[in-house]
Amino acid sequence: MPAPTLPSLTAAKAAPSRTDVLVVGVSGTSEAPVPVGFPATVTKTIEKGLGVSPAELLRTSGAGSAVGTTTVLVPGKGLRLIAVGVGEEEPTPARLRKAAGSALRAVAGLGDNGLSVAVSLSSTEPETAQAVAEGALLGSYRYQPISATTAPHPVATISVVTEGKREADQAVACGVSVATAVAQAREWINLPPNLLYPETFADAAKEHVRDTRISVEVLDEKALAKAGYGGILAVGGGSSRLPRLVRYSYSPRGAKAHIALVGKGITFDSGGLNLKPGEGMYTMKCDMSGAAAVLAATRAIAELGLRVKVTAYASMAENIPSDTSYRPSDVLTMYGGTTVENGNCDAEGRLVMADALARATEDSPDLLVDVATLTGACMIALGSDIAGVMGNDDDVVDQVLAASESAGEPMWPLPIPEGAASELKSSVADLKSTGPRMGGALWAAAFLQEFVAEVPWAHLDIAGPAYRESKVDGHLGVGGTGAAVSTLVALAQSYAS
Repeated sequence: MPAPTLPSLTAAKAAPSRTDVLVVGVSGTSEAPVPVGFPATVTKTIEKGLGVSPAELLRTSGAGSAVGTTTVLVPGKGLRLIAVGVGEEEPTPARLRKAAGSALRAVAGLGDNGLSVAVSLSSTEPETAQAVAEGALLGSYRYQPISATTAPHPVATISVVTEGKREADQAVACGVSVATAVAQAREWINLPPNLLYPETFADAAKEHVRDTRISVEVLDEKALAKAGYGGILAVGGGSSRLPRLVRYSYSPRGAKAHIALVGKGITFDSGGLNLKPGEGMYTMKCDMSGAAAVLAATRAIAELGLRVKVTAYASMAENIPSDTSYRPSDVLTMYGGTTVENGNCDAEGRLVMADALARATEDSPDLLVDVATLTGACMIALGSDIAGVMGNDDDVVDQVLAASESAGEPMWPLPIPEGAASELKSSVADLKSTGPRMGGALWAAAFLQEFVAEVPWAHLDIAGPAYRESKVDGHLGVGGTGAAVSTLVALAQSYAS
């Protein structure tokens, strides 16, 4: 499976002489727009050629400062100029990330291919430079449709103007690694489920780190049965495409901490014998977004050379009904021996996650984080743009939230009620996989908590932000978003520093 096609992106002291499109910013108000990032040479050209100042050009063109609003100031051939709103006040990294993404989408709308683009948004500080780099690359991401012909990419190269500040240039390089990882997660998520299923996903995961210091282990159905992974085997048992468990291990010298990551990798979720309605099934190729996130993030962490040990698990299965499917009321023996009464075959994610979480605790990490498109209930609580964060340690939850803020990924804490285990009692097994209908995201987290022992742990429910069916918003387009990749890298950076 090919990697996503992205433009090359580098830092630059100024816009290169062979620039086709220059992106600049606008803040202030519509009555008094403030130019942001206009190079002196461009200012002189505007003043000499058009007889107006950049501010006047912005005003007469109706350029808005609302974040992500784009206006083509100078169309036609030669150097084209696009202004993008960065907000009325001092732009934050989150706003710049969105603005850069919107600008690159506007560049694609010009109708040309192979363009050289310079982005000049006064991004000279490390945080803002990285945000602009990430936004620009992710805004330029295009999923290549499966076709007999290959569409050329609108953008060939991107230069982020940092005025040559060393720290900012380094931050741009970091942004490239993070954005490339997010794009890889998106690419896996966007692949149709007849092409990406447990075996091919595991093969792609191996190929993804072939040239890195990450070691890979893949357990097939026979190895899973021998080791007792009853949850993964049950969920994947209805499909002819049998399950896999992928384990990444990155162990740099001088590692300051050990983080374990676990991702849900349901390559297609029909709901099993608790079959979903047709309209709820169409986007279920995205149910492996958690696995995509932890695998892509681990490579980025290794590529950045962060001094933190990472062990990542991706539980891969296809949840399909057949005569070999698991059933509601089945009792499953999970990895480690805990028995679980299955309450609903469409609550499969917690079963494959429980197996991997139990295994990950044996690695004795300092921190355990799982990522899953786990519950529709989390979307009911927080909407489609915000991930829920739960855990067994308030400090760990706070660390994840701090990382998500740094990465520009909205997340919000949710509780695991005290005494939640009592709601998961079963008369025929150690646990039941489902709890009360109300607060479903909380009971799902409570179930997972039973498998993490005493390890500090956080659970990220990304059911909402993992996939967009229609809305385009800056660097976030239609399809897989690569949710949580940036947060996991930022979290590792906080442990490595």
